[in-house]
Amino acid sequence: MGGALGVFQEYTRSVLTMFFSTRRTFLRTAAAGAVASRAFAQAAKIDTTPLGDNLHMLTGAGANILAFTGADGVTLVDGGLAQNAAALAQAVTALPKSGPVRTLFNTHWHPEQTGSNATLGAAGVAIIAHENTRLWLQQNITWPWNHQTFKKFPKAAQPNKTFYDKGALDSGIRYGYISDAAHTDGDLYVYFPQQNILAVGDAAYGQGWPVVDWWTGGWIGGIVGGLQRIQSVANKDTKIVPAQGPLLTYADLALQLDMYGTIYDRLNQMMNKGRGPTEGVAAKPAKEYEAKMGNADEFIRRSFESLWAYLSPDA
Repeated sequence: MGGALGVFQEYTRSVLTMFFSTRRTFLRTAAAGAVASRAFAQAAKIDTTPLGDNLHMLTGAGANILAFTGADGVTLVDGGLAQNAAALAQAVTALPKSGPVRTLFNTHWHPEQTGSNATLGAAGVAIIAHENTRLWLQQNITWPWNHQTFKKFPKAAQPNKTFYDKGALDSGIRYGYISDAAHTDGDLYVYFPQQNILAVGDAAYGQGWPVVDWWTGGWIGGIVGGLQRIQSVANKDTKIVPAQGPLLTYADLALQLDMYGTIYDRLNQMMNKGRGPTEGVAAKPAKEYEAKMGNADEFIRRSFESLWAYLSPDA
């Protein structure tokens, strides 16, 4: 009982501390912010990698971005950071068969995904996201672990076409909700069946340890469940595009699933024994993976906190 009570007291103190402590269309809509962000636009180097028919990956804007240049215009998956929106606009314009941006997906609410919302939303572009993503963008958010604050979006910059389960575009592009809450509670995937390319945002990571944003719904168990869900959408030949890092294969997903599953089981066992985040970090439950992945202390702490937030939300 003493250990469990100590964990509850530590959790209660932490909660109290938290609360108290394209061508013309794209370029024209980016023009309003282009002067103010000119220095950022010049500094941002956007690289382009072809992934298949009319599909390109753009890197350097803050996250991996997919651009599909279809007959009816450009579809973007994520929009990078706001300060790189002008540079991204130029890179999209330079793509073969480019045209006006018609659709933008937000794979979740984070700034690396939503930085083009303001300019494109003002131009009437369809911004597709899960409903939870829109709800997060309607409010100010402060992460309790580092006190970083994110201001709510004006209505014109919020997603204007939301969904709960899945959907499809006339071009054949399919999208769906990753309901396991791998990174946030608004994660989605976008699948391009003709090219067999699957964009998953931060529900899978291409480099380093994931950010476990438990404040907006993500948790370590969701990482495991999310990878399983992604596997069910993909096939052995699918190329998976994470928000950060290089492309992943189906085999890469299997390796990640095994690793995060092992870590989740270890943390869950410690929590059930009344341990807390500090003890979880000290136990080094990811020690055999650190040579490849880097120091795991921050990831383990956030993952343990996510167990509290997800499994004991009313504690």
